[in-house]
Amino acid sequence: MSGTQPQDAAAPPSDHNGPTLPLSVTQKAFRDMLLLRRFEEKAGQLYGMGLIGGFCHLYIGQEAVIVGMGLAMKPGDKIITSYRDHAHMLTMGMTPRGVMAELTGRSGGYSHGKGGSMHMFSREKNFYGGHGIVGAQVALGTGLAFANKYRGTDEVGVAYFGEGASQQGQVYESFNLAALHKLPCVYVIENNRYGMGTSIDRASAAKDLSKLGAPWGIPSRKVDGMDLFAVHEAAQEAVAHCRAGNGPYLLEMETYRYRGHSMSDPAKYRDRSEVEEMRRTRDPIETLRGLLAREGVTDEAFKEIEKDVKNIVNDAAEFAQTSPEPDASELWTDVLVEG
Repeated sequence: MSGTQPQDAAAPPSDHNGPTLPLSVTQKAFRDMLLLRRFEEKAGQLYGMGLIGGFCHLYIGQEAVIVGMGLAMKPGDKIITSYRDHAHMLTMGMTPRGVMAELTGRSGGYSHGKGGSMHMFSREKNFYGGHGIVGAQVALGTGLAFANKYRGTDEVGVAYFGEGASQQGQVYESFNLAALHKLPCVYVIENNRYGMGTSIDRASAAKDLSKLGAPWGIPSRKVDGMDLFAVHEAAQEAVAHCRAGNGPYLLEMETYRYRGHSMSDPAKYRDRSEVEEMRRTRDPIETLRGLLAREGVTDEAFKEIEKDVKNIVNDAAEFAQTSPEPDASELWTDVLVEG
């Protein structure tokens, strides 16, 4: 899903003052965001049926962040994230079949059915994993950026983490190292307001997370993470800054997750009306749908997109249920034995 934009007619959002995207790119972004939404909804269904075990953290509501960031990236750029990672994989070009099959623990999955939701990787697609240790991916993402600089490329590393992880000590150690060596790393805080079950207002003395890199001189922006165009604009600035050799950049994406922290979370720490209000007034996909409709995209075109996405997701779910389970011999593969 990532890549540069072709040059054609623009689709100016009626209520957005930032730069526009070509109409074809805007329409593809809508499709990509819808695919992420429907994929996660299907994953939630399979979890409820007992076909996905362990943890399962859904990205529903946050789609504009990863799609908008992806539009500013180029082949060779690398990303790393936390356990809420399925959308990041798909945006980097990993297949819905491979991701869903890993969720169901089948041999057709990216880790051959042995990793599950939190342990999928693809060096081919430059996706370096979702990580279950809170904040660990920030240090690893800094290492990816170091590798880019060491090799003399203009490639950028992007490290995603939540507002809860932003309080981890290793995050600040990473900021210091990246600033000291001018590493090409974009740090993206996906602030969805609730770290597990605790509101950021209760968990952080710092109220503006975009300023967390200030002691190290890291430039930053606070971004409306529910607005694809705002994300894209900020992402372009951050990526260009890093690609030019100017060191790291920090983005705080103010977004929102509709589901609980994981599928096992009843989310009783917030009122249902809060979630309903966000869905009604701020949903990134429905906002984009309205914009495209005003720009002349027809109901038939939307129906075709929905049908295409539904077919892809259903195919992935079918593959995930029919792919064989790993052979017992797989217990002994991909295991590092010292001595």
